[in-house]
Parts: sequence; structure tokens; C-alpha cells
Amino acid sequence: MNMKSRTLLVRWLPGVLAGCVLALGSVQAQDRDRGDHGGRGDHGDRGDRGDRGDRGDRGDRGYRGFRPAGRAPEHVDPRFSHNHYYPNNGAYIGALPGRPFVVDRPGGRFFYSGGVWYAPYGPRFVVVGAPIGVFVPVLPPFYTTVWFGGVPYYYANDTYYMWSVAQNGYVTVDPPGNEDTADTLPPPPPQGDDLYIYPQQGQSAEQQASDKYECHRWSSSQTGFDPTQPGGAVPPGQFADRRADYQRAMQACMQGRGYSAR
Repeated sequence: MNMKSRTLLVRWLPGVLAGCVLALGSVQAQDRDRGDHGGRGDHGDRGDRGDRGDRGDRGDRGYRGFRPAGRAPEHVDPRFSHNHYYPNNGAYIGALPGRPFVVDRPGGRFFYSGGVWYAPYGPRFVVVGAPIGVFVPVLPPFYTTVWFGGVPYYYANDTYYMWSVAQNGYVTVDPPGNEDTADTLPPPPPQGDDLYIYPQQGQSAEQQASDKYECHRWSSSQTGFDPTQPGGAVPPGQFADRRADYQRAMQACMQGRGYSAR
């Protein structure tokens, strides 16, 4: 190598070395950046998951019956061969189903929907047992008629309902007695009312007997006439008028329940 070449090499080499150093520093900085960014991302993801997991664990311990999927655990109610599923008491939901009926009592507010009772709990609602002595306009969509001492009760989800003439609806009541004495078949319907009744909505024979018995009790309470008792349980001079009143009441009651009554 001649003198001129050596001179050019000496002049060029420091610039090349400096460029290499800068490039190496840039690569290392990029690696550090990626490492820092990846570390923060991994740590952040783990932290987020950890936070959610901790909140979920606290929620599971704090909410009896709570499930992260949002579906409350259920149980089957086999009493009186009812055999329908209901959410467990203590299960929490975020929003009430359907259009619930609201009941305000001194002890708080309750919501009734589909045979299930709810109470507010912060931003959520908790499944509770039915308060006793409250009025509801309709029975649960699935219910079982049971008879205690010839009196019909309507059972669903550990709750008994009775027809209330005064409120023209149903009232939650205490269990009527020993379940062993209950009968799911109605007693023979009262005779002597001379009404011809035909179901217009496909009511079953059991439902017809139950409706007829309820209308009999209501009609008797309204008129004082009871065809199952000797002389209608009224003075002889009032028999004809009271009997006619009773028949009109029975006809109106049965027609209101979806029957043709004549």
C-alpha cells in the first residue's frame, strides 16, 4: 500500500468506527425500548388480570350464589311434585327480569316477578324469600294447587298464596300446616247451584274444580247463601232470593275466569 492509500485509510477509518458505534448504540437503545415496553405491557397485563381476579375472588366470597357469568345458581323445588327451577335465595342479579310488581313495606321494598322475590342491594338485586301478608295481582306462571282442610292454597318457590276476596287478588301467607296433610286433588265441588259451566280456555279438570270451588267460596261470602249447607244456611223466607243472588255471583265469577256459565 502506497503512501496515498495509507493516508486515505487513516482519514476514513475514524468516521467508520464512529458510525458503527452510533449504530450499535441505536440498536441497543431500541432493544432496551422494546424490552421496557414489553416489560411494562406484560406487567400491566398481569396486573390487570390480577386486579380482576382479586375483585372476582372478593365478589365470590362476598356474594352468596354469585357467578362471574352472571347466571344465578338454581334449585329445583320438588315439594308437592311442583318440580320447577328457581334461583337460590342470596343470588345477585344486575337487572330485574320482566316488569316486576313493586311492594313497599315498612321493612323495605320488594320486587315480584315470575314467582321470584327480589330486594335491592346497592346497584344490584338479591333473591329473597317472599314477605308474608303482601298482595300480588297474579300467581306465579307455574304453581301447584294444594288443599288443606278443603281450602285451596297456591304453592310455588317455597311460598304459599291464597285468594283474597277483599283485594281481588292473592296474598302471601304462612305455611298452612303439616305438609303430610296436604292434598293436590280438590274436594268435591259444591252441588245444587244448577249452573252449567264450560271451559272456554282449555282449563284442565283440576283447574275447573279449583276455580269452581273458589267462586263458590266467594259467592257464598257475598250472598250468605251456601248450597252445601241444609237450607242454604239462610232463613226459609230468604232461600229463593239468596239462592238467586248466589247463582248470579257464581255466574259472574266463573265468566270472569274464562268459563261459559249458564
